[in-house]
Order: sequence, then structure tokens, then C-alpha cells
Amino acid sequence: MRRVLGWLAVLWMGWSGAALAAAPRTVLVLGDSLSAAHNIAADQGWVHLLEVRLGKMQPPWHVVNASISGETTLSGRNHLPGLLATYKPAVVVLELGANDGLRGLPLDAVEQNLAAMIDMAQRAHAKVLLVGIELPVNYGPRYRDALRGVYADLARSKRTALVPFLLEKVALDPSLMQADGLHPTAAGEPAVFATVWAQLAPLLQ
Repeated sequence: MRRVLGWLAVLWMGWSGAALAAAPRTVLVLGDSLSAAHNIAADQGWVHLLEVRLGKMQPPWHVVNASISGETTLSGRNHLPGLLATYKPAVVVLELGANDGLRGLPLDAVEQNLAAMIDMAQRAHAKVLLVGIELPVNYGPRYRDALRGVYADLARSKRTALVPFLLEKVALDPSLMQADGLHPTAAGEPAVFATVWAQLAPLLQ
């Protein structure tokens, strides 16, 4: 009987270990309309392209897109604790700040909210990719430069990976931007994905 129980214990441990090894790790994307496939089909957005790429890896990764159009750094800060508890991601992609900037909100609050989210993720043992955004030129160089500096300073002080400008490859090409001048077209999303992937891929090792 002891021998039988011993073999059952070994088999159970082997099965549970294999199950754990096969369980996909999760990338959580917390962003705004730029990550929520605004005005295009969801399967054309850069996050879906990421999901396709990660699904082909061995072992595969799982992607949770928690992006909401209109999300600000404050609302993202409020949403993140529940997302971390539910999904336990290994990597968190923070793509927030555009709506704060477009509304001209105080950048010290933007920085505090982003810093708090980075701290939450890192305390949950997740790696962080911080994704920055640039504002239209009519916001003036002082405010635009200050927002750019928020991302760079946080990435340096918190030791996160950084995409300085999500729309770097598409923003100046009208054929890849929607009529609002703020969101990529479906044709531009692969270039957006490539921009993110260059900084995200090393975090998946």
C-alpha cells in the first residue's frame, strides 16, 4: 500500500509540475484608445498582433488587454490593483498619459500616477514596459517636452523598459493615421506593434 501511495504521489507531483510548466504567462496591457483599437476592428490593433505573436511562442504567452478609450493615468491607477490580483501578469505594459496630456492636466500628477502604477506592478513581481506618447505641436514645446521627460525620468528612476513614443513610425505619415490625427489606421498598426515589440521582447526572456 505504501508503495502504491508513493507512486501515486510521484505521478501527482509530475502531473502538477507539468501543468504548471505549461501554464502560459501573462502580459497585461493597460492603456487608452491607442491600445484599444479605436475606430478599427479589434483584430487589427497592435495588441491583437502582439497576442498572435506571443501565442506562437513556446511556451505560449497569454495577453490581457485592459485598455479603455479615454483612460487617464488616475483611472488606470485605480484599475490596476484589481487587474494585478486577477491576472497575476509577468509583464505589465503601461500605455497611459495621452488623455492627461490632451486635457492639459498637471504633469506632476501624471508622474505620480505612473510612478504608483509602476510600483504596484513591481511589487507584484511583474516587469514593466512604460510606453510614452507625444502631443500635437499646438500644445507648445514646454508642455510637450515636460511630458516627454516624465516617461524618460520614470523609466530611469524605476528601471523599467521604455518606448519613448508609441506612434514613432506612423505619426508623420497621413496614410497611416486616422482623420483625427491621433489614432493609427489599421494599416499603421503593424508599425505600432513593431515599435512596442522591440522593447517588449527582451522582457519575455
